[in-house]
Amino acid sequence: MSSETSLNELIQQISACQKCRAELPCPPKPIIQLDANAKILIAGQAPGQKAHDQGMPFQDMSGDRLREWLGVSSSQFYDPNLFAIIPMGFCFPGHIIRGGKKAGDKPPMPECAKSWRQAILSHLDKIELTVILGQYAIDYHLANPPQDSGTASTKPGKISVTSAVANWKEYWPSRIVLPHPSPRNNIWLKRHPEFEAELLPMLKQRVKQIIR
Repeated sequence: MSSETSLNELIQQISACQKCRAELPCPPKPIIQLDANAKILIAGQAPGQKAHDQGMPFQDMSGDRLREWLGVSSSQFYDPNLFAIIPMGFCFPGHIIRGGKKAGDKPPMPECAKSWRQAILSHLDKIELTVILGQYAIDYHLANPPQDSGTASTKPGKISVTSAVANWKEYWPSRIVLPHPSPRNNIWLKRHPEFEAELLPMLKQRVKQIIR
């Protein structure tokens, strides 16, 4: 993709993307929030079923918890001049089914990062903080140098969520790693009370400084 592609052209191309149509459970519906003036980047995993249905990212309990962690309102969170929301996969990837029951969502489609991510990031030169949610975003934003991102693997296992959160000061203040805010991570949160006690106050203060 040409480096001269404008941001508006890029958004139009992403919106029309059909690369993974045959592998998705629903018609492709890329869900991102993007503006060149954005100050904070939310690097998540992939839209869930509710986000897909409503056409907006984090329209669920995970979003409620994430906004609480950041200390922002919905109006602030959905202001593209403040927050860019760019998951590793732009479309709902479908559910994992075990024993006939839903067991979370499938991994993000890797084609998104390979095709679009570096081009998007090249337009986001005002980002002051990147919020990295979960393993797939960690593997891209921490385990692979930006210049290699076109071929970056999204296979988990390079830096664990627990390790990245515990060593958050190594990435501060330009990046912060959080566990995914899904209710499925409630057990992790109970096992790591220091996350809420030590990291979240610093995060809220940093976000407030950036978007004031």
